[in-house]
Amino acid sequence: MRLTDKIAIVTGGARGIGRATAELFAEEGATVVVADLSVDTPLADGIEFVEHDVTDEESWRRLVAGVVERHGRVDVLFNNAGTVGSYEPIDTIDPELWKRIVDINLNGCFYGVRQVVPVMRENGGGSIVNTSSIWGIAGAAGVSAYTASKAAVRSLSKNVALSYVGDGIRCNSIHPGIIDTPMIEAQDAGVTAGIVDITPMKRLGTPREIANGVLFLASDESSYMTGAELVIDGGYTAQ
Repeated sequence: MRLTDKIAIVTGGARGIGRATAELFAEEGATVVVADLSVDTPLADGIEFVEHDVTDEESWRRLVAGVVERHGRVDVLFNNAGTVGSYEPIDTIDPELWKRIVDINLNGCFYGVRQVVPVMRENGGGSIVNTSSIWGIAGAAGVSAYTASKAAVRSLSKNVALSYVGDGIRCNSIHPGIIDTPMIEAQDAGVTAGIVDITPMKRLGTPREIANGVLFLASDESSYMTGAELVIDGGYTAQ
């Protein structure tokens, strides 16, 4: 029980990597609050659901205040909500779509950190895990807003780690490769096949494989890690 008595918030937790992580956190003893726009199928027993928009700072205030009111603190924040949104390059993407993608992927993390840092500081520390991507490390043609926002999440995580290390707050980023999630199912099959083809393991990863990495970063087992990048990508970025 690696998260016994921990209070954890998981954004984008209704499906995919977020859901797998929320379920694993609960299995490992945490009290888990899933924050998402909606939930399609019931979550496991004991996991709370809160309707939440990561791009709305007031929604973040209500979320964190509600968790503190019910449970007294926040020990873990998994900033996981995100979107690909567009595969367009810079010269053709609609600027409003660019802003929307950046708002979800980057500003969602920014607002989350702003709200949990005072709570974690007051309670002696905590762990923040931000979802970046292999494309926050390696380049990719097109996909302009996604790659820019995920690279920014990588850098933001290091800034948070260094800014709040004295408060006992750790922050690390996780960098999944191509994972079998509803977001990937919705994209063009040819795009998916192309990425799998250049992944050395030649397969999609599973949400649980990513969740295992997030669990490590959330738990006290990673107590000497902050500002680090955990890459789980079937070898993609090793090339």
